[in-house]
Amino acid sequence: MPDTFDEDLFLKGLQQRKSTLGADYVEANLNAADDFNRPFQEAMTAWCWGFGWGDDAIDAKTRSMMNLAMIGALGKMNEWEIHCRGALNNGVTKEQIRAIIHVVAIYCGVPQSLECFRAARKVLEEAGEL
Repeated sequence: MPDTFDEDLFLKGLQQRKSTLGADYVEANLNAADDFNRPFQEAMTAWCWGFGWGDDAIDAKTRSMMNLAMIGALGKMNEWEIHCRGALNNGVTKEQIRAIIHVVAIYCGVPQSLECFRAARKVLEEAGEL
């Protein structure tokens, strides 16, 4: 199997991932990786965070807001909670999070927005925002 690892893209992604999600969280995930899932962690860091977040076309705050809407629509609430913390790190306000959840309600249904509100409340309470 050819080596498709791009170290420059990985390092760029690692910097963005740590900036958004927090260095402790990212390091814990990378340190917990083993031979089975380490290639995925590396590829996800390079692809999602290096390629997907690595340009200046869209600022990090807007990307975080987009992520909350998309992940909320998918109903992936563990990831939504992680990205809600990251959104706060990127300057997304409590009011903006609420507005994003309203959009999730309109396009994805009230039950899904209630899940987002539950996760947001937990994150906002932890951050001292509620």
